[in-house]
Amino acid sequence: MNLEQLIQAVKRHPDYARVGMMLCHVGVVRSTSRDGRPVRGLRVAVDRERLAAVLDTHRRRPGIVDIQIEIAADRDLALGEEVMHLVVAGDVREHVIETLADTLNAVKTTVTHKTEYYED
Repeated sequence: MNLEQLIQAVKRHPDYARVGMMLCHVGVVRSTSRDGRPVRGLRVAVDRERLAAVLDTHRRRPGIVDIQIEIAADRDLALGEEVMHLVVAGDVREHVIETLADTLNAVKTTVTHKTEYYED
């Protein structure tokens, strides 16, 4: 996974001159689940068709120039490894911040399924 490559892809967008802000999210495997259980790793599955639909929808939002994403799918990830990179670029912070949050939530709830591996 390479966040810099995603940023460079945004910079190559034909409408990049409209960009006033880029916001990046880096998801990392943490040592505990949301309910506090110790985690030793995880695996993420991605519905690629649903991902394409989510990105298409959110790229059409007002002020948004581009959205790039990379997800470490279908492999076992250890603590501290990066799971997801998400870059949202647009005209002003209100558009970019809201779109990053909404895109991230849509990806987490409708596109990905994670399996956490717990400490024995």
